[in-house]
Amino acid sequence: MSAATSVTADAARLPIMLTELRLPSIKRLWASVAAQSDREGWRAERLLSVLIEQELAERETRRLARHRLQANLAPDKTLANFDFEQVPTISKAHVTALAEGDAWIEKGANLLLFGPPGSGKSHLVSGIGHALIDRGWRVLFARTGDLVQRLQAARRDLRLPAELAKLDRFDLLVLDDISYVRRDQAETSVLFELISERYEHKSIALTANQPFSAWDCIFPDAAMTVAAVDRLVHHATILEMNVESYRRKAARPGRAPDELQRTKPNKK
Repeated sequence: MSAATSVTADAARLPIMLTELRLPSIKRLWASVAAQSDREGWRAERLLSVLIEQELAERETRRLARHRLQANLAPDKTLANFDFEQVPTISKAHVTALAEGDAWIEKGANLLLFGPPGSGKSHLVSGIGHALIDRGWRVLFARTGDLVQRLQAARRDLRLPAELAKLDRFDLLVLDDISYVRRDQAETSVLFELISERYEHKSIALTANQPFSAWDCIFPDAAMTVAAVDRLVHHATILEMNVESYRRKAARPGRAPDELQRTKPNKK
């Protein structure tokens, strides 16, 4: 076999081997990178390094995209478009530290956001979630009522431990609107089991319209309420967002559309 024939055969086999090895980026780029290598006289080590670096970079991009999709976060609720001026009780520097710091997630600490409807709690916690995904953490956003129903169904089917194990894959579980869960809707002890399962192990972030003193309507009895609150606050950062709802501001009569646009905080 001539040298030219051997090169042609190798070129034909490479895509097949790269597909088998699950290296799609190298499969797509190897020909152009190899041509550049031939032109510029690269050593073999550099050619291999360039191809592998590109594969790793694109693999990381795909991983982040997959984790962001799985997180169920609203794509438009980021810290970049959160209007901190509308919530003077919240320190932007503090929130940035939460979004960029790994210590609280590593320790399984919690983040609790309190405030009236429309104050931006869901937007802020979603923005923190997006930032944590960028840093490599797994995040899941869920309406608390929907998640409780999911766990109740799992308990009925005798697969609650398996369902809790699935949630354990996420470093941060966001429970949105916990105040809307009512014990008279169905048995909510599964929510307590979830909190207990993650205690000092994996982090929870939750949003609530009501203070802890009103949580007796969520859990089956007072003792469980006290135990749940105790586990949540033991290692927690609490953010108070007691500001007027944007929706109420927008509903005031006589406000010009341009004024509404200027004051719109772009939150839930």
